[in-house]
Formats: sequence, C-alpha cells, structure tokens
Amino acid sequence: MGPLPKRKISKGRKGRRRAHDAIGAPHLIVCPNCRERMLPHRVCPACGHYKGRQVLDVENASSKS
Repeated sequence: MGPLPKRKISKGRKGRRRAHDAIGAPHLIVCPNCRERMLPHRVCPACGHYKGRQVLDVENASSKS
C-alpha cells in the first residue's frame, strides 16, 4: 500500500487551497492592424493578421460557411 493521509482535510483548509483555482477572464490584447480585441499569440479573427502578416483570408473563410 502507498502512503495515505493521517487526517481528513477539513472543508476550510480545502477551500483555502482552492481559493486561487477560479477561472478568470481571458487576457485580451488589441490587434495592431485592425484594433479589435483578440487573444494573444493567435491569428486575429477579424482581419486574419498575425505578427504583421496576412495569414488568413477572412473574407473567403466567412463566405464558405
């Protein structure tokens, strides 16, 4: 058998440990090309730019669906 806890962890101790586990709001940045808010390190869904380059044709992508 492996190691087991000697005592039950109380609700208060468990709650204090989990106090920082809540999911916060996503950190958004401003796209330097179109000024829309977007997630960092991802292609801008509004204009299709990433790191100053056009990598996604947004107009054709929206007409396909």
